[in-house]
Amino acid sequence: MSQEKLAKEIVELVGGEKNVVSLVHCATRLRFVLKDDAKADKAKLEKTEGIIAVKENGGQFQVVVGNKVPEVYSAIGQISNILDDSSEKEKPKKSAKGIGGIIDVISSIFAPLLGVMAGAGILKGLLLIASNVGWLETTETTYKILFAAADSLFYFLPLLLAVTTARKFQGNMFVAMTIAGALIYPSIVTLKAEGTPTDFFGIPVILMNYSSTVIPIILAVIVMSKLEKFFNKVLHESVKNFVTPLFLLVIMVPLTLLVFGPFGVYVGNAIASGLVAAFGFSPLLAGAVMGASWQLLVIFGIHWGLIPVFINNIAVYGRDGVKPAATASIFAQTGAAFGVMLKTKNKKLKTLAGSSTLTALFGITEPAIYGVTLPLKRPFIAGVIGGAVGGAIIGQAGTQAFASGAPGLLTLPIFYGPGGEGFPGLILGICVSFVVSAALTYILGFKDPVEEEEQEKSTESTNASVRTADSVDQEVLSPIEGTIVELTEVPDPAFSSGAMGKGIAIDPAVGRVVAPFDGTITVAFKKKHALAVVSDTGAEILVHVGVDTVKLDGQHFTSHIQEGDRVKAGDLLLEFDIAAIKAAGYHTVTPIIVTNSANYEEVVPLITGQVRVQAPLLTLYGGKGQEQE
Repeated sequence: MSQEKLAKEIVELVGGEKNVVSLVHCATRLRFVLKDDAKADKAKLEKTEGIIAVKENGGQFQVVVGNKVPEVYSAIGQISNILDDSSEKEKPKKSAKGIGGIIDVISSIFAPLLGVMAGAGILKGLLLIASNVGWLETTETTYKILFAAADSLFYFLPLLLAVTTARKFQGNMFVAMTIAGALIYPSIVTLKAEGTPTDFFGIPVILMNYSSTVIPIILAVIVMSKLEKFFNKVLHESVKNFVTPLFLLVIMVPLTLLVFGPFGVYVGNAIASGLVAAFGFSPLLAGAVMGASWQLLVIFGIHWGLIPVFINNIAVYGRDGVKPAATASIFAQTGAAFGVMLKTKNKKLKTLAGSSTLTALFGITEPAIYGVTLPLKRPFIAGVIGGAVGGAIIGQAGTQAFASGAPGLLTLPIFYGPGGEGFPGLILGICVSFVVSAALTYILGFKDPVEEEEQEKSTESTNASVRTADSVDQEVLSPIEGTIVELTEVPDPAFSSGAMGKGIAIDPAVGRVVAPFDGTITVAFKKKHALAVVSDTGAEILVHVGVDTVKLDGQHFTSHIQEGDRVKAGDLLLEFDIAAIKAAGYHTVTPIIVTNSANYEEVVPLITGQVRVQAPLLTLYGGKGQEQE
């Protein structure tokens, strides 16, 4: 599929251009902020060729497309006005709050810079190696020119963050850049360097080194955007275009130097010092925790909270000892995907695992995690264990990062410092994490998805063998798309004990329930969380969405049926919001129960693993006079 065609499908399936408030991208994901998440068709997006996964984290609707994300992002800009900052866009109906809101802000600010930050980091690392081994002298003009190319992003980082922060908070990015420029203006830098006592109308100014800093300019631009909206509201139309910027500069530059700057620097240094102290107390333990947890943090988007810390450490100390351990987690999941490739007999999975392993080696782990290790569960756990072992080795070796960049084969030079100290430990750690994860994946194994052709043959064989003794009384089609769960694993004794009847459960991937066969609705619960339908041959099926969801009193559910309705297989019966139900603290695993199981000699499940809607789910054999009159 061409990038332009994929871009068109993505825009359409997120609810159209008018439903998009903003869009940024990171190394593998398109990060949308939507007016109404309900208008996005997550199920169709996940099935679209070229899309690896769809996630909703931190107030963002994230479409994972892999390392082709810059091309898709650019194509979206060409076919729509979504990337046009001047276009009028409404605010979303609701925004993430608490931790989710903080993660949304940080990811929106830093995601657009990750590509150039990685490139600059690699160049800086290569220059470190070149100078350490004597290929280039730091006094040579060639070195100075290349170093300027590598270091300019980090030196002028406040300017770049001013742009992305202003975009996030809908402020004037040119005023924001001017404020950032004042922080690193030569005369201000000179005052700091010379230790000149500085005041603003008699108020003492504590000067800081703002080059490469993160927090001060972000705080300043957030406040600036609020003031800008206030001034634009109260000032007359004829003067606000130049008076508002005047007021903002006069207020915000001194305020930043007096308050936000020192506060931001102190906070950043305090967080950095805390993490450095943790690694100083027990580098082995701290490295193990970081190596084990980094990919978990990535899945939930929480890792964005640590990226400013990594940058701040490099700005303050010239190095960072926290980030290297996270590299073990990257190579551990790579090893787990490689183990799956070696173990699986499923041709499609083998191909996916092989390609995912290759991209993960270069730091792009989303295809490996979302497409391979996480769905299979055990390989992901093997990756966590391997990451802990490798992280412990790296932590104990005292490896340091000397520039920013996403961990991967190409960015290994950023960990090579003066004398190469700690670098052998990094190499050993990532190799161990890869091998341990691959070996554990192969040894522990996983539920290997059956090839579709083999599955059909197996089903036909099972049906044929049973038919020799009894006729097939009823086939039940899957009313939900998702992952099969054994009934005994449902966290509700009423279902897991079998007291309500035999059956199966599904962990839903899509919030839709359809009719499992032709029949009649016998019960449509007022709370909308469950329904019962009887087939024309008398099979009674209960579909109960989630556990204890009756307590939601109908919230997050939309019913499309009434008792007594006649339905055909595949008719839409019920819709529910998976994310909202989980956010309210409830499981969404859905039992599908044959409530009159006693009328059948056997209730036979037909599938394991992933199940598509309307795929054969259960077969009921040996029915005893259940036909309806």
